[in-house]
Amino acid sequence: MMSRRRIFSRQTPVTVRLPSLLLIVSGAIALAFAWWLENGRGLVPCALCLWERWPWRILIAIGLVGMMVPRRWARSVSWCGVPPLLAAIVLSVIHAGVEWGFWASPLPECAAPRLKGQTIAERLASMPLQPGKPCDQPSYLFDWLPVSLTELGGLAALLVLIGFVMLLRGVGDRI
Repeated sequence: MMSRRRIFSRQTPVTVRLPSLLLIVSGAIALAFAWWLENGRGLVPCALCLWERWPWRILIAIGLVGMMVPRRWARSVSWCGVPPLLAAIVLSVIHAGVEWGFWASPLPECAAPRLKGQTIAERLASMPLQPGKPCDQPSYLFDWLPVSLTELGGLAALLVLIGFVMLLRGVGDRI
């Protein structure tokens, strides 16, 4: 009897996809939470808050790529999630420093609008359509919890980074 040739071999464990799944789930939860705060609770995000969402979007993209590539490359692709997580932490530290008054915001959108023109009509025409939230004014999830949403986002990114690296190192030991 002729032996069958296996086209797909299981040389790598199923758990090689878990880091990519963690990137997708954590990014989706972070963005869904931001959407809920903005639309459900009516909180207006500042310019730095909007910048803090980008690493989570990038994590979702990296996680999706990690789920689609062949298994032998999944772990390498997943390691690309470390820089966006570090960027999320750095952005949170920058924003928290602005909230605490340690330094000014690096973004010009966080400053008061500069009105142009000589007459009142010209100045009103140069005003932004919607008022922006100043970056140095923290938003809190609960009144009784003195931790701003910026600090919570940085803590979440740090916890995801720790779990992600531990998961990747554990997966690397089994391969």
